[in-house]
Amino acid sequence: MSHQSDLISTDINAYLAQHERKELLRFLTCGNVDDGKSTLIGRLLHDSKMIYEDQLAAVQADSAKSGTTGAGKIDLALLVDGLQAEREQGITIDVAYRYFSTATRKFIIADTPGHEQYTRNMATGASTCDLAVILIDARYGVQTQTKRHSFIASLLGIRHIIVAVNKMDLVDYSEETFNKIKADYLAFTQSLDLHDITFIPLSALDGDNVVNRSDNMPWFTGVPMMEALNTIEIANDRNFDDARFPVQYVNRPNLDFRGFCGTVASGIFRKGDRITALPSGKSSKIKAIVTYDGELDQAFPPMAVTLTLEDEIDISRGDMIVGAEKTPATVADKFKASIVWMAEQAMTPGRQYIIKLATRNVPGSISMIHHRIDVNTLEHHDANELKLNEIGSCTVSVNAPVVFDPYKRVKGSGSFIIIDRLTNGTVGAGMITGHTEDEVQQPVSAAERAARFSQTATAIALTGANGKEAAYQLERRLFDTGHATTILENEEAAPLIQAVKNAGLICLCVNSKAELSDMAFDSDKASIDDIYASLKAQKIIY
Repeated sequence: MSHQSDLISTDINAYLAQHERKELLRFLTCGNVDDGKSTLIGRLLHDSKMIYEDQLAAVQADSAKSGTTGAGKIDLALLVDGLQAEREQGITIDVAYRYFSTATRKFIIADTPGHEQYTRNMATGASTCDLAVILIDARYGVQTQTKRHSFIASLLGIRHIIVAVNKMDLVDYSEETFNKIKADYLAFTQSLDLHDITFIPLSALDGDNVVNRSDNMPWFTGVPMMEALNTIEIANDRNFDDARFPVQYVNRPNLDFRGFCGTVASGIFRKGDRITALPSGKSSKIKAIVTYDGELDQAFPPMAVTLTLEDEIDISRGDMIVGAEKTPATVADKFKASIVWMAEQAMTPGRQYIIKLATRNVPGSISMIHHRIDVNTLEHHDANELKLNEIGSCTVSVNAPVVFDPYKRVKGSGSFIIIDRLTNGTVGAGMITGHTEDEVQQPVSAAERAARFSQTATAIALTGANGKEAAYQLERRLFDTGHATTILENEEAAPLIQAVKNAGLICLCVNSKAELSDMAFDSDKASIDDIYASLKAQKIIY
């Protein structure tokens, strides 16, 4: 390999220690479909001699079968496009991670898909990155997906952007084309929070300006891609001012030890520092900072440590240990956030989810959508829901106070995911923008009640000899799947039925007149499973 050291043969432990101390840079490649993201990564690995001989032989064989570069050329994109569907279609679908290193740095590359329906995959890949490489096809310039990915990179707080204008060989290495694309991109990003932007013209297919400087573009005075990745400054990107330590686990191996385990999210914790446990507000001092290798005098991001305190105070998983800063963390049950929606089923205000913020899981809901953001124009539009891949500014309400900071200040305590309570799947990701001011509270609408309970308020009559027993069995079935119901056994139940429906509930009526209900089932003929399936089919429950 290009950075191979003599230490490998003489002192392997010293080599591994040297490798461990290298700075780690996480970056992603993104852009429009077929802009050459996977080819660029393949070229980086190939030209920096990071590919084993058997890997190269396999790619050469696959290039003849699945390659898109033409006869006689190796398709380096196949190094990254691992799924069979990706190779057959010549596109990236999943987020593919690759690892390599140079003499000065270690790298983790996330190759993210360019198709719009996989924007959620791109957001996942970008969430842990320090830098984004946004590819633009020199033939087509700035495209819709380029703007979408640039906006998401800004939203996720990625501070460094490399705009790689690829396929320069197809425009005769034109400086004029490069300058036009540069001007167009800068015009779009004026309103985005992107400051450190580097432009590099290259050809990933032929290797121009990837690892080595191109002879075809003497007009370009910048550095090639690999040199830019090696030298870009990321050491000061972390927040070392605001000390935040989300408690992941309380370690209690015996009566004489009680430690709080977790990963430092931001700031610096030192032995003897005064700290506060939130949300309780109890204070103490750090007695020791414990690791597997022994005690430390200080801990900083992203170190995983165990803190012991001088005083016995109540701290549990989900709590936050903070330092004594001028900008304290906020404790509240409501906050504003930008949300990227990642599920097929649209997000509607009022529906209950699990909000996972740092190490804390708490039930909550999106109480208001302020606006949806058009990522192509950055315009704000009114919205009643957020659909797959849409981004909106929302107010999130949780059922218990949580500790948070604005995402731009502390990523670890300013980001959260939204989890569906029934499927346990991640349906959204959010970046906190701040706490909410006192808002004018609007009356609860029927739509909000329906969203909260995932049901349409309906009166259901259960007739037959087993009507009462069927009602209680159906109530249990609905309750266990997250729905809200009640049973009425009153013959003159018309006013009560309407009151129950106004509350957004499903009313199961026994011994009442069938005409008072919206629908009826004969319990002697229909099983509970049949009734439940019918309610699903008619979208009474969802």
